Amino acid sequence: MTIQVIGKEAEALMTWAGLTAAIEAGHRRPRAEIKDMFLYRGGDTLLNRAAWIDGLAQLVKVATVFPGNAAAGQPTINGAVTLYDDQTGMLKALIDFHLVTKWKTAGDSLLSARRLARKDARRILLVGAGTVARSMIDAYSSAFPAARFTVWSRTRASAEAMGQAVAEDLEAAVKAADIICTATMATTPLIKGDWLQPGQHLDLIGAYKPGMREVDDTAMARARLFVDSRATTLHHIGELIEPLASGAIAEADVIADFYDDPALYARRSDEEITIAKNGGGAHLDLMTADYIAGVWAARA
Repeated sequence: MTIQVIGKEAEALMTWAGLTAAIEAGHRRPRAEIKDMFLYRGGDTLLNRAAWIDGLAQLVKVATVFPGNAAAGQPTINGAVTLYDDQTGMLKALIDFHLVTKWKTAGDSLLSARRLARKDARRILLVGAGTVARSMIDAYSSAFPAARFTVWSRTRASAEAMGQAVAEDLEAAVKAADIICTATMATTPLIKGDWLQPGQHLDLIGAYKPGMREVDDTAMARARLFVDSRATTLHHIGELIEPLASGAIAEADVIADFYDDPALYARRSDEEITIAKNGGGAHLDLMTADYIAGVWAARA
């Protein structure tokens, strides 16, 4: 078997519509087996993620998260992605880690927004001004072509570097938005539930471990709640762990994940507030990596 080595040049062949279709198709297959392993040293993290979807493929993704790299102008997240043939277990592809991570992370929340945000949503607030927020501009624009973006960041210079409108007052910016996307490394909530307005949709991306949160209990209690996967969010990420522990929400308040009937993972009215938590499990890396390998193999 020829091993594909797929780099960033594959991006020219990819589309957000194609990826979200692949994610939806992946969730119609047997439920993925997934396993995560975390190792920590202070604020640094080594994450080893594995996924197997019967009939599709197997994947192992190793990621390092070193927040201190930013001060030296280096990427805070690095790693490697290996994709294996479902029938033989042989190595099928080595795929650029940042390519998989970018498209998986943004595609996950894009699918949520396509299902949950109001169809007339135009004003999108990005809370955070890092790599993920940049990806979300491209992703959201594919589904909301009339979108106007505003960026809030703790550091004004980083917000200005995004080339979009800059929000000075986070509360005012939240109140004015149709879609709010959080992509930060926050350990205490930035978004207050009392700020939320009828009809808003929130995509929560940043929190990925127990000590991290981006919105408070009031926000979680006011909204209809959705997750990409119950298995990778409910008891793994502070965004869900803490409001469950406080009694602000119950597990039954999480209405659906991507494995459920799409009719459940949907907005019911223009007035309700919806929140989708992006857990970004390894099964989503697998679906994304398989999509990338497919478009690369089919190139002319």
